Amino acid sequence: MRTYVSSRGGQSIEGAAGAIIRGIASDKGLFVPDEIPVLDIKLDELAGMKYQEIARKVIGAFFDDYTENEIAYCVNGAYDDKFPKEVVPVVKAGDAYFLELYRGRTSAFKDMALSILPYLLTTAVKKTGEDKKICILTATSGDTGKAALEGFANVPGTEIIVFFPEDGVSAVQKAQMVTQEGDNTHVFAIRGNFDDAQTGVKKIFSDDAMAERLADKGCKLSSANSINIGRLIPQVAYYVYGYGKLIEDGAIKPGDKINIVVPTGNFGNILAAYYASLMGIPVNKFICASNENKVLTDFINTGIYDTRRDFHITNSPSMDILISSNLERLLYHLSGGDSSEIAELMSKLDSEKCYEVSDKIKEGLQCFYGGFADVSDTNKTIGEIYAANKYLMDTHTAVAYKVYEDYREATGDDTPTIIASTASPFKFSDSVAKSVGLSECENEFDYLEELSEATGTAIPDGLANLDKKEVRHKGVIDIDEMPSIVEELLQK
Repeated sequence: MRTYVSSRGGQSIEGAAGAIIRGIASDKGLFVPDEIPVLDIKLDELAGMKYQEIARKVIGAFFDDYTENEIAYCVNGAYDDKFPKEVVPVVKAGDAYFLELYRGRTSAFKDMALSILPYLLTTAVKKTGEDKKICILTATSGDTGKAALEGFANVPGTEIIVFFPEDGVSAVQKAQMVTQEGDNTHVFAIRGNFDDAQTGVKKIFSDDAMAERLADKGCKLSSANSINIGRLIPQVAYYVYGYGKLIEDGAIKPGDKINIVVPTGNFGNILAAYYASLMGIPVNKFICASNENKVLTDFINTGIYDTRRDFHITNSPSMDILISSNLERLLYHLSGGDSSEIAELMSKLDSEKCYEVSDKIKEGLQCFYGGFADVSDTNKTIGEIYAANKYLMDTHTAVAYKVYEDYREATGDDTPTIIASTASPFKFSDSVAKSVGLSECENEFDYLEELSEATGTAIPDGLANLDKKEVRHKGVIDIDEMPSIVEELLQK
């Protein structure tokens, strides 16, 4: 049975179930597997496999304390009619293959993992005999919150509390969250940015006294952010699936290397691609695409992680992040599992807002390329790709494509490439509509209709008529109110 250890060395748990329930380690570190499993599928067998088959293989390899039947139950329950028959379409446009990860109910890639996390978590509760109500506590830069709310709404034995930056999400993202139904759902805007919300959530998780008080009330905290290993590992499956689709399409032969481009904020999605490569998927380069909050671009190029910079609000809000939590897991692996080194780096980040990694880690970063695109480049890319290919992409995917173009120009590398397409263009309809030359509308919801009519593309069901739904969650709070809000809700 695989052991999950803290990236900072202070805790280890035998089996994934306990790590999934816990969410974050007691020393504030993130749980990582003691070893990465080898993919139990030959590369030439991937072509033609259904998504569910690959997901069962990948997730089961990591979570080997779950039985085959338990994994099948979780996978089949997650990837059912909530998704189209082809769960993840792979579409060729321009010079790349787009892995369309946004076909779930909330029109964002977070559905891919947050549709299965409730199954993994409730199964873990049964396996371990946990008798407390599980409270999912999540900070969101837009998409995670709605996907988590949708996944956990009315799941017995759970409550879910979501915090989002009041002015840091799109109007559509906000409407998705504040209209969420479900007796166990709670949503609050905070006066601050995503990093403030994420830091506040982490502080709550590390408050032992608060944990004891909640335990006395019969509650236990867990997370739906990608800091939870149960959120991260399901994402590995779609990169394995994407490799198989490129074989099926004839773009590559089994064993050929590919590039993977990911628009990156909290680093979980690109880390999942890295895990896929460790499992055996041949990857030439991981291309990490950032917007103007380019802390990751600068880190990959220098080995210095420095958050002492201006924070930019852009039209790709899921990347409006300066503290990328999942980077900690990558550093752990690149350091050779030196948890004391990682603990020291994270301590420096807390105290000095900056750290520089060792030469060993810098060497490991050579398989990554970092680049960024500003808002102007993002909008221009959307317009150009639509004009040339009639392919509509959202702002985050456009950042990825622009950075990929820059990479190709700089290196001449023509390796077949997958781009993680992370959200429906309708989630950011105002930017997308303007970028393809449509006229001004009064609000973001009018742009939905205009974009649909002009491009002949249907508005996703989960986004239609959002502005007409009842607003159920109206709370706006200061950052320092977060702990008291959590305790107040869970004492009812």
